[in-house]
Amino acid sequence: MGAARAFLLAAILAVGAAMSAQAQILSFHDLDGWEEDDQRAALKVFQDSCDLLKEPEWGPICKFATQAGASPASARQFFELFFRPLVIGTPPALFTGYYEPELHGSLTRSPRYAWPIYGRPPELRDGMQFHSRAAIEGGALRGRGLELAWLEDPVEVFFLQIQGSGRIRLPDGRVMRVGYAGKNGHPYRSVGQEMIRRGTHTPDQVSAQAIRSWVRSNPGTGMDLLDTNPSYVFFRRLPDLAPEKGPIGAMGRSITGMRSLAVDPAHNPLGAPIWIEKTGRAPLHRLMVAQDTGGAIKGAQRADIFYGTGDAAGDAAGAVKDGGRMVVLLPIDLAYALYPEG
Repeated sequence: MGAARAFLLAAILAVGAAMSAQAQILSFHDLDGWEEDDQRAALKVFQDSCDLLKEPEWGPICKFATQAGASPASARQFFELFFRPLVIGTPPALFTGYYEPELHGSLTRSPRYAWPIYGRPPELRDGMQFHSRAAIEGGALRGRGLELAWLEDPVEVFFLQIQGSGRIRLPDGRVMRVGYAGKNGHPYRSVGQEMIRRGTHTPDQVSAQAIRSWVRSNPGTGMDLLDTNPSYVFFRRLPDLAPEKGPIGAMGRSITGMRSLAVDPAHNPLGAPIWIEKTGRAPLHRLMVAQDTGGAIKGAQRADIFYGTGDAAGDAAGAVKDGGRMVVLLPIDLAYALYPEG
């Protein structure tokens, strides 16, 4: 059956075990807005990581991808010729957003730059439960030389960990890029949900901006609030990247604003094109590529949209908590092998 086919079949069956419908194959005419999207942008992103897809179903497609996409019509025809749209799980989906922060920091501690971001401790192993956020913030790693940089604000340290990557502008003008290097093995807990539980905010009031504002206005209880999420992320310094390049995603390649998506790889394979139909105040109907993952991204109809770099991207990403539908595009043979009666 092949590794990719067996993997996805198991995923679909797992999703379908508690549902009446496991998956559904659609036609491209069923995708709302398909004809209006310019799939050339998605094709370029797909090409960027296609060589990492080693299963045999992807090989010929990746070769043709390098020759496709000179016009919007030819890019669209490429996807329609080689893929079939497949809904895995049961919509509505849950879409959130993330971005690459741009922060001010220093390589040395000072009164202005007093909040560290840490590199991964050498004794930390994947799956191991390490010190909690509260313990680390309390000094459990202090004095070990693990500090990569120092930032101005503990709230920005927290949100840098949520995003998983960032750009730190140093006092001499240089820019340091940092990316995810591991976590402390504690489960992620939503600070927004904790605010709702405490009664400080209603569900419609919770956003990244609201969390920032409340913590800064209530520094003592605010830091206690952040510590209710025991998960803690460690970073590594990334090699120099061109300024126009996005951060490194889970596939080891730069991700692209508004075309890269973080998914749960237990249900949607990394590297696959995914059509999204996001509702809400700023609807999105466009083709993206699954190139990243996230600790809070679990389920077949769950995705985090990468909005790009900087404050404007952060404002847009922080306001997203919307429904809709995710449709994965799979090679034709693989799609019908997984769901022949679709």
